[in-house]
Amino acid sequence: MKFLFAFIAFFFVLTLSVRASDDGWLTDYEAAAKKASAENKTMLLDFTGSDWCGWCIKLDKEVFSQPEFAAYAKKNLVLVKVDFPRGKPQSATVKKQNETLAAKFKIQGYPTIVILNGQGVQIGELGYQQGGVKPWITELEKVVKK
Repeated sequence: MKFLFAFIAFFFVLTLSVRASDDGWLTDYEAAAKKASAENKTMLLDFTGSDWCGWCIKLDKEVFSQPEFAAYAKKNLVLVKVDFPRGKPQSATVKKQNETLAAKFKIQGYPTIVILNGQGVQIGELGYQQGGVKPWITELEKVVKK
C-alpha cells in the first residue's frame, strides 16, 4: 500500500512539473521553424540571458509571463527561447545552436527579439520597452503587418 501511495505521489509531482514547464516556448529552432511553416505563424526568437540580464528578466516579467501575451502567442506565434544563461545548464547541442543563431542574426545585445515570417525570413526586431504587454504587442503587430 505504501508503495502504491508513493508511486501515485511521484506521478502527481511529475505531472505538475511537466505542466509548469509547458509555457509555449521552444528551444529547438528547426522544430519551431517547421511548426511556424506548417501553421503559417510568425516566429518570435527571444535572444536572452535569462538568469543574468536585467532587461531580459524585466521583459519576461512584464510581457512574456503575462496571460495576455500567452493568449496572443498561442493564436499567432511560435515562440523560441535562444538563451545564453550563466548559471543554468544547457546541452552542448543547444549551446551550439544558440551561438549559430546569434551569429546569423548579428545579435549585439540582450534582450533582442527577432521576428521571422512563416518562411523563416526576418521581418523585424524588437527589444524591451516600457509599458507592459499591451504596448509591446502593439509594436509587434506593427512589425508583422509591414
